Amino acid sequence: MNTKIWLSPPHMSGKEQDYINEAFSTNWIAPLGPNVTQFETDLETYLGQHVHVASLSSGTASLHLALSLLGISAGDEVICQSFTFSASANPIVYLGATPVFVDSEEDTWNMSPVLLEQAIQEGIKRGKKPKAIIPVHLYGMPYKVDEINAIAKHYEIPVVEDSAEALGSHYKGQKCGTFGDMAILSFNGNKIITTSGGGALVTHSPEYKQQAVFLSTQARDEAPHYQHSHIGYNYRMSNVLAGIGIGQMSVIDDRVKARRSNFDFYKSELSNTLEIEFSEEPNKDYYSNRWLSCILTPSFESREALRLAFAEKNIETRPLWKPMHMQPVFEKCRHYSDGTSADLFDRGLCLPSGSSLTEEDLNRITKIIKGTVFANKITTP
Repeated sequence: MNTKIWLSPPHMSGKEQDYINEAFSTNWIAPLGPNVTQFETDLETYLGQHVHVASLSSGTASLHLALSLLGISAGDEVICQSFTFSASANPIVYLGATPVFVDSEEDTWNMSPVLLEQAIQEGIKRGKKPKAIIPVHLYGMPYKVDEINAIAKHYEIPVVEDSAEALGSHYKGQKCGTFGDMAILSFNGNKIITTSGGGALVTHSPEYKQQAVFLSTQARDEAPHYQHSHIGYNYRMSNVLAGIGIGQMSVIDDRVKARRSNFDFYKSELSNTLEIEFSEEPNKDYYSNRWLSCILTPSFESREALRLAFAEKNIETRPLWKPMHMQPVFEKCRHYSDGTSADLFDRGLCLPSGSSLTEEDLNRITKIIKGTVFANKITTP
């Protein structure tokens, strides 16, 4: 049996254990401590733009708190990108609000500005002006920041930027995670850096950070006893996991470089495979961390044939996200779609993209594409 090649496995720097050991030796095991403070500082320094970061238990928890801080409540509507993971939409429902899904455009595979404005205008006509917009930097590709944010500003709707997959990506030189009223990051085990499980809320407002920390630690009032005037959550990151994050932040640039190198290898090796398309950066303003390298095949049948060929060789791949407006749990929600994300889902496949992939791994992966379902599509250089 060939050694398993995973889609996006964790990749440790070797420095993480030092910070974990320090947390144990000093007994800082609780969800506070010097590692938490340093990890937040490291993220703030890396992102720039004078942001403030609250490290939390997950990206989902971060989005939940961001929407809570914006006052989203039962009966509200929140616009969400349809082509994404369900965690982008679930926190809307946690608050009793209703997601309204907006399809993608073809350039970045992210939220369509045209359909976004249509959704806003129709919401206003129905007396349901959306209370927030959640665009996503999908697979690390920046969304159309200027267009989306201009629309949001025009209609005075806050943007919560889902940058869960995009740490290390930037647009016009500015890091993703710094464009919205608030943004969220994810450090799940498959992300470009990991804290095992974890996430962060990013904001330009020190007050929002303070409130996020307060709510994430059960909203305990200042008192000698346990007193609560607000509903709180157990969402704070632990000092142990933050130690992993510090070690990971020391190699973030290397991890981005490695994942972009994977994409370049795939594109170079498969450039003569006629019917494969790649998710390209639209122009030099866009810089993707290439969290996952994604391809489009000619059809659903060819995508499935390729996915199964990889599975037979013990290589993990994954179809692109199934759009939220096509998910059974959200089938009754309003959506504005033109078929773009449905087509991407049908034809798209995520290739192994981990920063620890070897040249041997990459050659093994591309050999399967060249030698199986697309063998008759290879042209000579």
